[in-house]
Amino acid sequence: MKILFGVQGTGNGHISRSRELVRKLKEDGHDVEVIISGRKEEELREIEVFAPYRVLKGFTLVTRRGRMSYMETMFQLDFVRLMSDVFTLDLAGVDLVITDFEPVTSMAARMKGIVSIGFGHQYAFPYHVPVARGSLFEKYTLLNFAPARYNAGLHWDHFNQPIFPPVIPETLYKAVRPKEDPKKILVYLPFEEIDDIEEFLRPFYNFRCFIYGKVTEDRDDGHLSFRAYSREGFLRDLMESSGVVCNAGFELPGEALHLGKKLLLRPLDGQIEQESNALAMVQLGYGMSMHKLDGGVFREWLASPSGTPLNYGRTVNYIAEWVASKRWDDLKVFTDASWREHCGKGWCA
Repeated sequence: MKILFGVQGTGNGHISRSRELVRKLKEDGHDVEVIISGRKEEELREIEVFAPYRVLKGFTLVTRRGRMSYMETMFQLDFVRLMSDVFTLDLAGVDLVITDFEPVTSMAARMKGIVSIGFGHQYAFPYHVPVARGSLFEKYTLLNFAPARYNAGLHWDHFNQPIFPPVIPETLYKAVRPKEDPKKILVYLPFEEIDDIEEFLRPFYNFRCFIYGKVTEDRDDGHLSFRAYSREGFLRDLMESSGVVCNAGFELPGEALHLGKKLLLRPLDGQIEQESNALAMVQLGYGMSMHKLDGGVFREWLASPSGTPLNYGRTVNYIAEWVASKRWDDLKVFTDASWREHCGKGWCA
């Protein structure tokens, strides 16, 4: 099939999981063209697998000091440019549009009558999964930012719904896992200011904290190690750490659960998806959450037991098989198969 694949570029999680599915679809012989929106091209990293790709402006969500800023988000929206990109997007010969929460490809598919599949965590929310209390505007935005005709939703548990397990990077299956350091903590809080993170972690000198996020260059300051973006370095630190402190996105917590790292989530205020993720994490008993950089909660979490690896299966294989089958109404057949593989690895929800 000829597939147009839209990737939301504002979060590294979208790029990470889309990278895995695009690679698999290409391996299976599909002709895949990629649209990335929401971030400037010079800010994108490790996207070679997407070629041929194009970068469009799209729609970027703005945050300030750990909170969503809906007002600034609306001010920065170039609606004329957005709609121009939608109307001029060439879908000639395209058999299927897959969108990972990317609005240009989502809207273009709807306007031009092309079958579309929503791929990603956001597409689990039309089903019965934990959802935090939030405004009607927040819930509407979550469900309608980039809707699709069919949903390949992802979550850490199936909740007895037709959703898939998380997509785990191929690297984490192939890599020899290093010995875990019980005193090493990975910290990824890109929505927080570095000064605030440093003040939060400074008292815990018995632990070595490796901090990613708004860091431009590597530097070490006592027990705090600041690291600029490097996917290779990040995955190495993830595998060596005993625990992860991060915002309540989806991909990194899924990778941590796969490896058996204990988790402390700090959801982005005013972002219903992240608040729902924190709720689900606690309900499942997989981790803890805090709604500010709280030293007391962090101390309690440090003393908590280590995690158990959940060893998720190769989810992209089942999604790619579902895509190729064109049996898009038979979603449950493929989601059930993906969870059976997961159970076969010795763990079941």
